[in-house]
Amino acid sequence: MTELTPVQRRDLRARAHHLNPVVTIAGNGLTPAVVAEIERALQAHELIKVKVQGSEREQRETLMNELCETLAAAAVQHIGNILVVWRERREEEKSPTHAAHKPTAKASTAKSASAFATAARRAALAKANAESRRPPARSSAPRGRNPNSGNRGR
Repeated sequence: MTELTPVQRRDLRARAHHLNPVVTIAGNGLTPAVVAEIERALQAHELIKVKVQGSEREQRETLMNELCETLAAAAVQHIGNILVVWRERREEEKSPTHAAHKPTAKASTAKSASAFATAARRAALAKANAESRRPPARSSAPRGRNPNSGNRGR
């Protein structure tokens, strides 16, 4: 089990505040399928919330310790039925056969959601800038008759 400093724990609690639980542990307890799902969630997100249903406080504490020991994770917080767990993302080892057949990524491919959002913002700003440089659209007045000609009232 990984130990955290008080400063790290405070930062992780703040980051976990808005998260929703990604795994629910119910009556069957910590089954291999639940452990595998928590493992996948930790690998994907590093910081997760786990909801425990139908347990007393002591049982939840024991479950939290068992979970952290099994997954080499750190217990961040335990409030009510919610457990907050953190583990640094593990590097995945790739076999040479998969690396040889993998196509190279283009430079324009977004690597994350924030990079995608940044690229979308840039595109929207470029489009708005281009539209602001265009001459104004012509009015829908019929041809041959100019509403600004001064022939009003005749």
